[in-house]
Amino acid sequence: MIMKRIIIAIDGPAASGKSTAAKLLAQKLRYIYLDTGAMYRACAVAAKRAGIDILDQTALVELLSKIDVKVLFTEAGNVIHLNDEDVSQAIREPDISNLASAISAQKVVREKMVQLQREMGRNGGVVLDGRDIGTVVFPNAELKFFLVAPLEVRAQRRFLELQSKGHQPVFEQVLQEMRKRDAADSSRDLAPLVAAEDAIHVDSKDYSIEEMVEVLYRHYHKLVEAGC
Repeated sequence: MIMKRIIIAIDGPAASGKSTAAKLLAQKLRYIYLDTGAMYRACAVAAKRAGIDILDQTALVELLSKIDVKVLFTEAGNVIHLNDEDVSQAIREPDISNLASAISAQKVVREKMVQLQREMGRNGGVVLDGRDIGTVVFPNAELKFFLVAPLEVRAQRRFLELQSKGHQPVFEQVLQEMRKRDAADSSRDLAPLVAAEDAIHVDSKDYSIEEMVEVLYRHYHKLVEAGC
């Protein structure tokens, strides 16, 4: 039986587990995983290097005209290129997170990234994660999830992630930054963080990552067996 290759959208706040879940689900389905957040992070890296004010629309338009962001799919995972430079590590620096959230709220940036994301995912067989995949980028995606988890749980995950990468984070600072990020993502005028009406809600605190992927996988099979 040949199953239709669909678009799967996974949205949710920072550290809700959506990126890891999306990556593992894509592997399980032999789909392409597209980390849309990494694309905004690449733009943030470009803006930081250029030293521009992200509220300066003219400067942003000029910057976007000079940069090329690509997501390359490899057996080892996605590789993010900014003007042919591998920035997969640079985009994960702590200071890039807040900058990426701010720059993604800018209309000119979002329009360009959404266009690229739609081009990469238009043929299906792709899992995308972000904050507006099911509401803006692919509102007609066949399967949508919205992952959640309490703020403290998510902050602890980010704290441990930073430690594992050799940083020395302060938990209270990580907590405050995540609270600020949540507020910014949820209250912005352009593509705010909100669950699509037809999204399936999953609380990631209730599962290990393997269990959560299995939950998503079961929803996928239920959908395709129903002849989506």
